[in-house]
Amino acid sequence: MKLYLASGNAHKAQEFQSLADASGLPLQVFSARAAGGMPPVVEDTGSFEGNARKKALALRQRLPADGWALADDSGLCVDALDGAPGVESAYYAGAAGDSVANLAKLVATMRDIPAARRAAHFRCVLLLVGPDGEAHTFDGRCNGRLLESPRGGHGFGYDPLFAPDGYAESFAELGESVKNRLSHRGRAWAALVAWARTRMSAGA
Repeated sequence: MKLYLASGNAHKAQEFQSLADASGLPLQVFSARAAGGMPPVVEDTGSFEGNARKKALALRQRLPADGWALADDSGLCVDALDGAPGVESAYYAGAAGDSVANLAKLVATMRDIPAARRAAHFRCVLLLVGPDGEAHTFDGRCNGRLLESPRGGHGFGYDPLFAPDGYAESFAELGESVKNRLSHRGRAWAALVAWARTRMSAGA
């Protein structure tokens, strides 16, 4: 099964390929560049699922006959900020989508928030659209808390500030294999793999 990721984010493409390799299934993950690039999409639906659907449908129009469009819309939701940055996670510090600036803004915003009020969760919605237009949605969530300052040199985005439940380390300290098992994206992907395994075993 050929999956084309509806994103220009190179880190996401690498992360999904790593997940695909670990699944044991014949899944190939291509970036949108392999299909001529990701069409411009205004992510204005106000929900992870709505934004993912818009991106998947936009890319599907450019894919070969056997290609599936895979859209990922995800973000960090902070309890003390009423769920922000949420669907605006990629543009928290402005339209440029600067991940360093986004992280710096969150650190500053949370500076005076005590440990007891630093609960947060990552959420990911994966939406898969096939050649005939059939669509499947997979949801993943990872609960945790925000650290007082970024730690670790791995990962990207808000990873250095987020520690998943049960761990003292940030996602950026835990490493790829642990992150893939615990993360919102890893959990949504696990649901997708379970669906794909059933589909393939049925010969669909």
